[in-house]
Amino acid sequence: MKKLSLINKIIYLLNSFLATILLLSYLLPFVSPKNIPTFAILSLLVPPLIILNLFFVIYWILKLKKHFLLSAIILTIGWFFSTPIYKLTENKSSLNDDLKVMSYNVRMFNHWKWIDDQNIPEKISAFVLEQSPDILLFQEYYTLEKQTFLYPYKYIRTKSQKAKIGLAIYSKFPIINQGSLDLKNTANNIIFVDIVRKKDTIRVYNLHLQSLKLNTSKENFGQENSEKLIARLKERFKKQAEQTEVFMAHEKQWKGKKIVAGDFNNTSYSWVYNQILEDKKDTFIEAGKGFGKSFNYWFPMRIDFILTDKNAIVNKFTSFSEKNSDHFPILSKINW
Repeated sequence: MKKLSLINKIIYLLNSFLATILLLSYLLPFVSPKNIPTFAILSLLVPPLIILNLFFVIYWILKLKKHFLLSAIILTIGWFFSTPIYKLTENKSSLNDDLKVMSYNVRMFNHWKWIDDQNIPEKISAFVLEQSPDILLFQEYYTLEKQTFLYPYKYIRTKSQKAKIGLAIYSKFPIINQGSLDLKNTANNIIFVDIVRKKDTIRVYNLHLQSLKLNTSKENFGQENSEKLIARLKERFKKQAEQTEVFMAHEKQWKGKKIVAGDFNNTSYSWVYNQILEDKKDTFIEAGKGFGKSFNYWFPMRIDFILTDKNAIVNKFTSFSEKNSDHFPILSKINW
């Protein structure tokens, strides 16, 4: 520090602070939001923290200073002991009998015109037709938008008879059982179906965990709104934890092949994700490439997931870039 200029001393202090926060974030998978809800907020900040620490590594290397080691060491620890933010390689193998699974939060098919485009419902339908997934999972499905998806089997569930928003699962294979976990005190929910494919019965869960309801055009982290915003986030993360526990208790009753997918409204650095991931494979980690970005935000947020059981073979993962919603569709090819 003595040999640094005043500006570089300030930069290194900032570097040290952000590196320490990133190191603490590696503990997130082990701390339930029900116990320390404030700590859970950090899960949303891990991707930008990684990017900022990468910036510091490059900055100090260009300055020919050994200070790059601080962030470099912490990033290396995260590479080996945390979920990767970026995948360098992908699995491009494919089999004719792969099961193609797509998850897509369609934001009510743009019913309230958040996107200035009158043709969003038609674009979503055309995209689904082109990709032709075997299993199609929708979150924020809106029943008043008369969408036609050419599947012989489907299960659509809204939270009540009056509600028009909910979850949907479409299938090319027979659905022999279906149900809803009917999450309490929330508009969010979890549904499931059991499908028969060849001689296998596969359970498919569609999750839409507690929404954070962040409106970036109105809410900010400034002095005026920060306390109210943090209080709201704490409550929503606690709800996510409670919903995760409900899901895990239900999931334990099923011993067969499974697919767990949907909008978790949290990142892969969170306690929620890591609890749900137990004894499963993340298809992005197994076969994806790049950031796997699934939410349309200024930094790469991956909050939509397709998970499967440990015995499955994941042959492909794709995160698409179609801007027909605030989420991007994701697709996996799975086999056993």
